[in-house]
Amino acid sequence: MAAWRQVLELSVEAEDLAQLRSISCSRTEPASRVGRAQILLAYISGLSFAAVARKLGWHHQTVQRCVERAFAHGPLAALDDRPRSGRTRSITPEARTWARALACRKAKEFGYPHEVWTTRLLAQYIRENAVEAGHPCLAKLVQGTLCKILNQEEVKPHKMRYYLEKRDPDFDEKMANVLDLYREVAELKAQSALAEGEPPAVAIISFDEKPGIQAIGFTAPDLPPIPGQCPAFAREFEYERLGTVALLAGWDLVTGEIHGLVRDRQRSREFVEFLTELDKAYPASTALKLLLDNHSAHISKETRAWIAKQPEGRFEFIFTPKHGSWLNLVEVFFSKMSRSVLRHIRVASLQELKDRLNAALDFFNRNPVVPTWSYKMDLPKVAEAA
Repeated sequence: MAAWRQVLELSVEAEDLAQLRSISCSRTEPASRVGRAQILLAYISGLSFAAVARKLGWHHQTVQRCVERAFAHGPLAALDDRPRSGRTRSITPEARTWARALACRKAKEFGYPHEVWTTRLLAQYIRENAVEAGHPCLAKLVQGTLCKILNQEEVKPHKMRYYLEKRDPDFDEKMANVLDLYREVAELKAQSALAEGEPPAVAIISFDEKPGIQAIGFTAPDLPPIPGQCPAFAREFEYERLGTVALLAGWDLVTGEIHGLVRDRQRSREFVEFLTELDKAYPASTALKLLLDNHSAHISKETRAWIAKQPEGRFEFIFTPKHGSWLNLVEVFFSKMSRSVLRHIRVASLQELKDRLNAALDFFNRNPVVPTWSYKMDLPKVAEAA
């Protein structure tokens, strides 16, 4: 039987040939481009249209059209679909702009109980009001077409992103005070390493409260894991609420010790009680600097009256700026507490929750962790000097 003969002589440069080989085995290119690259490589190797079709599983006319396009326009141009006229757009640019403008407003402004739009609700509103607004081309708008219109400008009216407004006019100054305090912590660490056994001249405490810790009780006992059957603990979905407690915690940034107080509420009297316990924990000659937020209990009359009775220089408060709790290192401790101790916790009573929180404080104080602030405070000065 005579061998199949080639109809067209297709010559490909070495650079194009290398790209064809790369595309033909790609796992990220569209399947159409990969298939056409394989067709051209097989044809260049000496196979006929029919032989290429049999080898790759294409129709021989598909192979012929691909090779003819490569012959006329080049091998790489033959990999892509030819431009087509398509149907003329029926939605005018003005109508698209009107639809996107609606998406940038809230649904509640148009009398709906919804806070923001869903794409289905927005498409329905547009259909009902398009003719009156002068855009009859949108009278039969469907949800999918609306999504395409919004995606062109990346408008997503069904989503909500949160931001934090900078409301403290002295934010930068207060942040600088906090960072200076952390610089002082680094100096105190170096001094404490040299003067072991001597009472510290200054103790810097990062303080905050964690209110509303829920005491959640069992309605049925947990079931233990069973090898080969159930890999994890099994827990009844229903639970019982037994109340809440508040954890007041101060983290000594030099020694790593955690000073904590577990109480039912978070008020000025609980804060004063914490300060009293803190006063007992340090020698009278040690100045105590507390880094804390702007909670009302920290600046109340009761708190100020108690501070006024203390020796001068014993307590000093450094406040973080509003919406600047991320500057307070004790938040790291609370995060660790939430992820390790409070995660999945179940108790039989409110008192058990208090006992376990106190036990957690003792557990962490067995091996204190000394935090380190890694903010590069000198970076702007270095940049200026450069």
